[in-house]
Amino acid sequence: MEITNWELTDGDLHLSEVYCVAQLASGSTSSSQETSREEPERRGREPPIATGDRRSVDIEDIGKRGDGIARVERGHVVIVPETEIGDRVTIEIKNVQETLAFGEVIEHVEPTVHE
Repeated sequence: MEITNWELTDGDLHLSEVYCVAQLASGSTSSSQETSREEPERRGREPPIATGDRRSVDIEDIGKRGDGIARVERGHVVIVPETEIGDRVTIEIKNVQETLAFGEVIEHVEPTVHE
């Protein structure tokens, strides 16, 4: 399967990662049926973090706008401005959305050396 440049530049896929891909038969289920099957799993699940929480996180990636990206329980993404890949920082969560949160650096846990 070929990965398009659009998928890479939008940050969905990374060349160094391995992905499993499945192709579903056309017309086997309608999109409304697929949505209703997925919704019960997501329904009732609160984000694993709340505004005001403090966490030590590792910055794993950089977003399109240059902010650091960390992940917490269940893969919940936390955007952390003014950080770089490899930083380990303590953050305070400032805003929480369904699948995304925003944090502010309180302190650098380990000194980070950037080349």
